[in-house]
Amino acid sequence: MPSFDTVCEADLVEVKNAVDNTAKEIGTRFDFKGTSAAIELKEKDITLIGDSDFQLQQIDDILRNKLAKRNVDVRFLDKEDVQKMGGDKVKQVVKVRNGIASEDAKKIQRIIKDSKLKVQAAIQGESVRVTGAKRDDLQAAMALIRKDIPDLPLSFDNFRD
Repeated sequence: MPSFDTVCEADLVEVKNAVDNTAKEIGTRFDFKGTSAAIELKEKDITLIGDSDFQLQQIDDILRNKLAKRNVDVRFLDKEDVQKMGGDKVKQVVKVRNGIASEDAKKIQRIIKDSKLKVQAAIQGESVRVTGAKRDDLQAAMALIRKDIPDLPLSFDNFRD
């Protein structure tokens, strides 16, 4: 029976490369000389450190440009609130989204069920497996998911025929 998996996974190697390139640009830019501007990656958390909110925004812009050049969707990034550190420094943690949250998986399942397509959706951990009798129905389900959930950077893996 034909099936595919709906997943939400960022290419962590490309994310690491983008963070490294951003750190390199921060080190060479004149407007960041003598400041505490920095960026670091720990597993799936990117930490932006700067002297002000404006500087954090500049670092974030550089990071988003580097990610876009590496074909990583910026919708994978979840910004948290800006936190005060000691002195006049501020930091912001940006989480790299990996996996579909349970409420989003239920939303995908509900969309497919309400569409009256002859396919079934099953939540499997952090992905949603869609199975159906015909390949055309599966392709219609892919188009439906892309159209109805634009805020998640979903991809479709493991297509079996």
